[in-house]
Amino acid sequence: MEYFAGLDVSLEETAICIVDDAGRIVREARAASEPEALVAFFRASGLVMRRVGLEACSLTAWLHQGLTAAGIAAICIAARQAKAAMGAMPDKTDRNDARGIAQIMRTGWYRAVHVKSPSCHSWRPLLTARRMVLNKRRDIENGVRALLREAGLKVGTPSRKDFPARVRELAAGDAVLTGLVESLLSVIDVMTREVEKLTRRVIDEVRLEPTCRRLMTVPGVGPLTALAFRATVDRPDRFRRSRDVGAHLGLTP
Repeated sequence: MEYFAGLDVSLEETAICIVDDAGRIVREARAASEPEALVAFFRASGLVMRRVGLEACSLTAWLHQGLTAAGIAAICIAARQAKAAMGAMPDKTDRNDARGIAQIMRTGWYRAVHVKSPSCHSWRPLLTARRMVLNKRRDIENGVRALLREAGLKVGTPSRKDFPARVRELAAGDAVLTGLVESLLSVIDVMTREVEKLTRRVIDEVRLEPTCRRLMTVPGVGPLTALAFRATVDRPDRFRRSRDVGAHLGLTP
């Protein structure tokens, strides 16, 4: 007898459904969305799982890593395909979703999603954090421009280095405006320093990664582009053809 399981993961709890090779529900339960709790459940069940499926989500990599490390055959499936397969269900509940995923595992009608390596999961947050700070800094700079523009003061196009001096020059005649822009300029200054720290961390990572150093031999490719590409592709052997990489990145004709 073979057994298959479906996991419908949410932030706090995971709905679990186990079915046999005939599609009959053997066991249903809920457990904390923690690798240890899920591993403990499967071990306590006494059933050997042929496949355990879970949809791609923010917790997937963490849970997948914990399950596979414990010897459980966990498979991450494409959320869009799982949604299409379970679309005929009358009620959308965590319990029904877990049942649907279990049946998908049993029938084999799924497309496995690549779960990236731990290294890639450390690089991507670094790049995301840097981009987040950059975006927020730009938002605040635009906010400063908007405050001055309402008073008829136009900042123009100064360099980032000259931006604070230009803003202070324009706001000098208005005590209220001066106080406001000083607060915002202080925030911009802190964010600029943090961006520099994060950029240095990216450069340090690239120095230790041989693939990134090789990518930077291509004209126009710097540390940020190299690390972003390396973190996105992860394992090149998962692509059958080189043109599939472009399609994976959305670069389709």
